[in-house]
Amino acid sequence: MIAEKLSFDALIVQLEQAFTDASITTPARHHHDYPNPKEEIDSTLLLMPSWMSGSHLGVKLVTVSPNNQQYHLPSIQGLYVLFDAVKGTPLMLLDAKELTARRTAASSALASSFLSRVDSETLLMIGTGTLAPYLIAAHATVRRYKKILIWGRNRDKAQAICDTLNPKMDVQITRVEDLEKGIKQADVVSCATLSATPLILGAWLKPGQHIDLVGAYKPDMREADDDLMLKSKIYVDTPMALKETGDLLIPMTKGILDSNDIRGDLFQLCQKTREGREKKEDITVFKSVGHALEDLVAAKMVHDAHC
Repeated sequence: MIAEKLSFDALIVQLEQAFTDASITTPARHHHDYPNPKEEIDSTLLLMPSWMSGSHLGVKLVTVSPNNQQYHLPSIQGLYVLFDAVKGTPLMLLDAKELTARRTAASSALASSFLSRVDSETLLMIGTGTLAPYLIAAHATVRRYKKILIWGRNRDKAQAICDTLNPKMDVQITRVEDLEKGIKQADVVSCATLSATPLILGAWLKPGQHIDLVGAYKPDMREADDDLMLKSKIYVDTPMALKETGDLLIPMTKGILDSNDIRGDLFQLCQKTREGREKKEDITVFKSVGHALEDLVAAKMVHDAHC
């Protein structure tokens, strides 16, 4: 049901409007890392509320378990509860996995509409997890790609995504073996992994690229190296990114970056108070950590379509 009600075309438009809507309130989310001794790596609990004055209120409850692949389960699982904000009545219980995947991909595509070159022709997807097919489809909504590439540590998974998406899309999707060569071909690079060490190196970049960093959701994770950040004009989905992701925290701790190096967020881009891409040769970065406003917009769309 969620997939049917949340086309990327419609969701991207609704998100852009919501980032300009003063009636939406979104408190800072609760982020709790908790011990998972059996897996020898912490898991994470996220509680994400947001409400639209006089309309709807929602809360997402999400767990992130990095080792779930071995159980044939997604790393991100959870539920979304939508309420009537006037009467306080629960209206819907939704699968947070599908909701999160769609709104995350749509937000990256929305950012790309401001930050990537209009004439971008090649998209590289790094990562073969749950988000990869969603990100490919969403990015292809805002730019007319002639070529889409996929790289993953697991070759079979990368090929499986190609095999699944090729019949559904009007652009050829192929697997690449060499990550460096793939990055050097791409105009837009979208990366969604749980990597603890950089996968995208600044030395591999070319002028005019846009880099979409979706993974690395914890302070000790990162997908891009310091050189990449120094070469790029950096944007975030929300200021929370400065507190949560190693892609920003690690270079800030080293003194390589500071908060003034962040040129804007999705609120400012959508409200036109900050510029997006200014020059064709600029390298831009969008770092997302997720925002409960996005969940509320997506959940309300599902509810309105269902009713």
